[in-house]
Amino acid sequence: MDAAEIAAGRERWQKRYDAARKRDADFTTLSGSEVEPVYGPPAGDYPGFDRIGWPGEYPYTRGLYPTGYRGRAWTIRQFAGFGNARQTNERYKMILAAGGGGLSVAFDMPTLMGRDSDEPLAVGEVGHCGVAIDSAADMDVLFDGIDLQQVTTSMTISGPAVPIFTMYLVAAERQGADLGKLDGTLQTDIFKEYIAQKEWLFAPEPHLRLIGDLMAYCDRHIPRYKPLSVSGYHIREAGSTAAQELAYTLADGFGYVELGLSRGLDVNRFAPGLSFFFDAHVDFFEEIAKFRAARRIWARHLRDDYGATSEKALWLRFHTQTAGVSLTAQQPVNNVVRTAVEALAAVLGGTNSLHTNALDETLALPTDESAEIALRTQQVLMEETGVVNVADPLGGSWYVEALTDRIEAEAEEIFARIRDLGHDASMTAGILRGIEDGWFTANIAEAAFVYQQAVEKGDKTIVGVNAHTGTVARELEILRVSHEVERTQRAELGARKQQRNAEDVRAALGRLTETARTEQNMIPAMLDAARAEATLGEICGALKEEWGTYREPARF
Repeated sequence: MDAAEIAAGRERWQKRYDAARKRDADFTTLSGSEVEPVYGPPAGDYPGFDRIGWPGEYPYTRGLYPTGYRGRAWTIRQFAGFGNARQTNERYKMILAAGGGGLSVAFDMPTLMGRDSDEPLAVGEVGHCGVAIDSAADMDVLFDGIDLQQVTTSMTISGPAVPIFTMYLVAAERQGADLGKLDGTLQTDIFKEYIAQKEWLFAPEPHLRLIGDLMAYCDRHIPRYKPLSVSGYHIREAGSTAAQELAYTLADGFGYVELGLSRGLDVNRFAPGLSFFFDAHVDFFEEIAKFRAARRIWARHLRDDYGATSEKALWLRFHTQTAGVSLTAQQPVNNVVRTAVEALAAVLGGTNSLHTNALDETLALPTDESAEIALRTQQVLMEETGVVNVADPLGGSWYVEALTDRIEAEAEEIFARIRDLGHDASMTAGILRGIEDGWFTANIAEAAFVYQQAVEKGDKTIVGVNAHTGTVARELEILRVSHEVERTQRAELGARKQQRNAEDVRAALGRLTETARTEQNMIPAMLDAARAEATLGEICGALKEEWGTYREPARF
């Protein structure tokens, strides 16, 4: 790019920056020195600058907004859920009172699998890795005293995401909220379940039917709510490389764009409702490069392949969680350092919201104290380090730009292989074939194996695990979820079933099944079932009877 084009770009950025709202804050260094809101190349030509650009301008390598974090800092969104809805409600109120900017719901394993707390397969699992939610009544308790119209709510669940979402809507209705004003994110990403996390209910096609219905319903009735958070986090936690995480995640995103287009939705309307969820691992510069490449890739493909023309449709908005898989049971206090480094990488990569893991999460759910340390980690970064002062401060670094280009090139090679799997131009066909053939699973397993070999040989160092193993630290006190939680939850669920109108439940489930046999949108019928206090297991069970279940083929 020549000097005149660079100068013209800087002038465009300056006009947009001047016109944008900025936070009332001190944007000087600790020593009191003024810093510019963005930095760019000196006067003259700079080959390849069109791939770097200015913040708030295509290709968005340097961020979505001309002001960076001067306009709005990232949202502190701490992931939390344990025991029953009452206990988790108390944790949410603690997080909000301590400065958290949004809620992120963690569900227990029975809920993630679409099962009720009183089912045989739920025994010993209720409330142990998240909160137990059996019906809309649990959602009422979960958000008691929390105005859902004023708080953004993220829910990390995919297989039974749609029935859980309808229960959330019913809880909001009972609060008197205007559903059209609800804001937040539902994960719903079923592709990554088949690829990595393995929490599905049905074969891919029925899940995609439900996701398409949800996209259409939100597009029409709840425009601020994001019905899909395409997740790379679980892909990375399963052992993928950074490039695999990026490529598989964006490929899944392209698949959901194709789903929306197949429903006749306008890409300029529904694409802004797609958000992303990435892992921030401990390799500092690689992670920053990954996030920068993600924005650039998404914008280019949405524009060139899928016909998006509005700016917001080209924006890749993403939430980040620090890497759970990087936490160690040995010398767990070291995890505070790892989490801080990973969080800083996410921030320098331009994340829109962030969850920081607690130091004890490799051992158990976090205690109140460790959860507070995780929250304070973000607040120290935001308030003390100056990272909010300058947009994309590493832009133009030879190392970071080379890493960004390399990860982008690796991702493009993977996109081509996925499309080849499907033998046509669509990403969806390649994803479905890759799932069926175990292609994704095999590649992730190979990457995880290679890394583990390097750790065991000592080629990769993990402090406290294969190096510097001596310690004076004492054993941590960890949070333990009492078995009384399960007994109480099962008893409350039994009482609720006795108190509700059983005929209303049967009729609502019958209408849901009938709707599943048509091409009608299933969300209204599912909402009616949730209003009647049909349980999650009953709703999912009715659909399993209609659609069957899915078992992953055995592979060796």
